[in-house]
Amino acid sequence: MVELELEDGLAVVTIDRPHARNAIDLGTMGELEKALDAAEGASALAVTGADEKAFVSGGDLKELARLRTEAEASGMALRMRTLCDRIAAFPGPVVAALNGHALGGGAEMAVAADIRIAADDIRIGFNQTKLAIVPAWGGAERLARLVGPGRALLLAGTGSVLEAAEAERLGLIDVVLPRAEFGDAWRETARALATAQAREIKNLTTRTRPAREAAAAFARLWVAREHWEAAERVMSRGK
Repeated sequence: MVELELEDGLAVVTIDRPHARNAIDLGTMGELEKALDAAEGASALAVTGADEKAFVSGGDLKELARLRTEAEASGMALRMRTLCDRIAAFPGPVVAALNGHALGGGAEMAVAADIRIAADDIRIGFNQTKLAIVPAWGGAERLARLVGPGRALLLAGTGSVLEAAEAERLGLIDVVLPRAEFGDAWRETARALATAQAREIKNLTTRTRPAREAAAAFARLWVAREHWEAAERVMSRGK
């Protein structure tokens, strides 16, 4: 089951399969597709899991074990890779709120986001090698961009599973929060990113833009009512 909340420009997608540690099966992929369709137009996107045990624990092996041919396996991998690509390409900021462990495909979903916020007791790892397979949802490439090719090879090649603090030190996680503060804090951050300004900053930080294009984006915000209202509040403090 995949749930979608829409509130003040923030779309929150929750993978809600606690009986399977929020593992992804083909049905979940279909629901995720629909949720991402419905989230179009939101200023920011957050992806999280239900319960505290798992963010996403990868693919649902019991369900996906029915895929026995190369064609079936390739079709599944491409379908989920496309969904992770859609998360990464969302026009506004994307937050992965790691409420629980992010393992295998779950780690791949996490690195599709722009920002990863984690509770301090979670673990994250690209441990597909334990199943004698490799990351297939775009996670290896995204991991390399975050931590460098050598470290990505070391982590994914050995199937290492990291504690939250170590993942933060390596740059795999951006913010680690005490479990007691996690639920409110990640939502507060996600809501703060649901703005036109943050959307433009995402564009500036995720791709190289010609100077004229960057200046045009700044100018659009400069003449907007929200800018002048904020500027007036700042200037009035000095009076």
